[in-house]
Amino acid sequence: MVADPILFRDLAYVFVAAMLGGGLAWLARQPLILGYVAGGLLVSPWTPGPSVSDVHTFELFAEIGVVLLMFSIGIEFSLKDLMRVKWVALGGGPLGILLSTGLGLGVGVFLGWGALQGAVVGMVVSVASTMVLARLLIDRGELHSQHGRVMIGITLVEDLAVVALIVLIPMLGALHAERLLAMGAALLTAAAILVPFFYLASRIVPPFLGRVARTRNDELFLLVALAIALGAAALTQAAGLSFALGAFLAGLLINQSDYAHETLARLLSIRDAFVALFFVTVGALIDPRVIVANASLLAALVGLIVLGKWVIWTAVALLFGQPLWTALLVGVGLTQIGEFSFILVQVARQAGHIGADVYNATLAASLVTILLNAALVRFVPRWIGRARLAHAPAPVWGLRSGKALSGHVVLCGFGRVGSAIGEALETFGVPYVVIETDPDVVKSLRARGVPAVFGDAAQRIILAAAQAEHAALVILTVPETDRARLAVRRVRALNPTIPILARAHDLAGRDRLAEEGAAEAIQPELETATTLIRHALERLSLPRDRVLAYLNRYRGAMESVDSGGEIPGAALPRLHEVTLRGGSLVDQSLREAHVRERFGVTVVAVTRANGETVLHPTADTVLRAGDRLRLFGLFQQIDALLAGSEVLIG
Repeated sequence: MVADPILFRDLAYVFVAAMLGGGLAWLARQPLILGYVAGGLLVSPWTPGPSVSDVHTFELFAEIGVVLLMFSIGIEFSLKDLMRVKWVALGGGPLGILLSTGLGLGVGVFLGWGALQGAVVGMVVSVASTMVLARLLIDRGELHSQHGRVMIGITLVEDLAVVALIVLIPMLGALHAERLLAMGAALLTAAAILVPFFYLASRIVPPFLGRVARTRNDELFLLVALAIALGAAALTQAAGLSFALGAFLAGLLINQSDYAHETLARLLSIRDAFVALFFVTVGALIDPRVIVANASLLAALVGLIVLGKWVIWTAVALLFGQPLWTALLVGVGLTQIGEFSFILVQVARQAGHIGADVYNATLAASLVTILLNAALVRFVPRWIGRARLAHAPAPVWGLRSGKALSGHVVLCGFGRVGSAIGEALETFGVPYVVIETDPDVVKSLRARGVPAVFGDAAQRIILAAAQAEHAALVILTVPETDRARLAVRRVRALNPTIPILARAHDLAGRDRLAEEGAAEAIQPELETATTLIRHALERLSLPRDRVLAYLNRYRGAMESVDSGGEIPGAALPRLHEVTLRGGSLVDQSLREAHVRERFGVTVVAVTRANGETVLHPTADTVLRAGDRLRLFGLFQQIDALLAGSEVLIG
């Protein structure tokens, strides 16, 4: 196979244009999509300078960006959020399309169009771009605000309506019973295929992702995520529906699993690259000569989209009970058109309902309205609701409870060191959230009420899910220095002032962590656990005498294994011995038994039946019948272990 040099040259043009446009937009403090579209204009065949030879080839690549963005939106956008706005989305979406169609008819009469052309134009401009809107909301952190949920809900209903419009537009002017029956049959066929598929997939995908997560292989996890996204998109397209809809539904499937945050973290980089390619391609499709030659037509379309749709969607939101401020912001967000309007206007042109002038003006109007919409979404909230929005709580997502946390501890890693720190925090009643890459550990923690996020703490999206920006302290116990350094860097980006305590194996690693912004880096393993506990509790301003008492008992439990008996004190952990005679712990390793995760108890020594003593047993240590275990934990934790594992007190 011989590589096409023109294709690679054009690909270089596209990504260089994205880099230049995105960089300029960032310097100008504008949304990056504006820079991408402007970069597309630079490499357009209709502008001077280097240009891509075949824009339509890159349209195919750009569709991958649509799939990945819709997939990630499905992962982030909870079904609970969608159900909160179901009435305004399911009722307001179709109503808004009808009102836009009627407005198109009115504008068409004013401009001298025929009724058919006016109605078609109204349908084309009625659907906003979910992709553009979601990108703007994500950049502003408003995807899970009330107006963000309403807008995304409406645009998703519009995406569904596009399916019907694609079938309906060619039939306009010649509707009869046979064609209506054919349209209904196509939609029923699609439903017959998709409903059973997604029902079965919802039973298969979460456990399958669990198996993949246990491999701890990042590349395999990413490939599986891509296969799910592209496979669902291909299936819905084959069923006669939008491929973007399939990707979104696939994201919703993963959203219901414990691996949503990790999937999103792995997907972000490749998604952003293809999304940039999409917007550059949109810019390259614009012929500036069309803007000049059809200035009045373009102005009419832009007015119809920006002013007309703002009034329509504000009124619809108010009609369905949304507050005035929310309704105004919803109206602002929907004042643009995008990729689905491209599809509809192409269908209308092929059916002969519109001419080349309207077709090209629609593409130009898409660019202009995206530019205007980005500015409006940025500035209008300041104009119409600065005082109100300034006191609104920031949208929070990630923890399944949906509860906003503040002043908590983010504990990254729940191995030997992390579990010891978690036990200390529980002793003093300090709320904490665990970030862990072992799905079984996360499951065990959640089962006993400890908030836990599955994923890599070096990923910004995972830290945001644990609400690290609102935490009082971040503790990193991950053993890999490189991952710890990256995690420190990401935490610093979220919150420049938060104290960060980290674990280091050697002096060089400690110095590197300090350079990234860690307040303290401690080593080796035992000293790491002891010192991190002390510093964490002191940072939280807990009583010094109780902190020192706890540390003395913890060090005694770890080092003085020959001193028998309990350490009294109901408010602090105790050292206790038990004998295994049977039950669920026998013939399991400590890793398999999840003693610390399930009960919060630390096994500090194991004495075999033959007298051999294993100090500080590793996770691979297998427990046998007749073993004597020395445990360190709170009274209630040890009692729970005795009750739940059928061990006998020695």
